[in-house]
Amino acid sequence: MDKYEYKTLKFATTGFSGGDLEIGKFDLELNKLGELGWSLISCFDTNMIQGASRLVIAVFQRKI
Repeated sequence: MDKYEYKTLKFATTGFSGGDLEIGKFDLELNKLGELGWSLISCFDTNMIQGASRLVIAVFQRKI
C-alpha cells in the first residue's frame, strides 16, 4: 500500500478588496514544489466579503 505525506500552502491576495493573486510568485512556488516531487491535489480560495478572495490554499501530496 502506498503512503503519502501532505503539504498545505497559503497565498495571500492583494488589492484594496483582495482577490488579486501574484501569479508569477504563485507559479514559482508551485514549480519549486513540483521539482521536489510534490503534486498539487487541490486548490481553493477563502472568501472575505462580497465574494472577494482572501487566501488561496494549495494542497500537495507526494509518496513517502
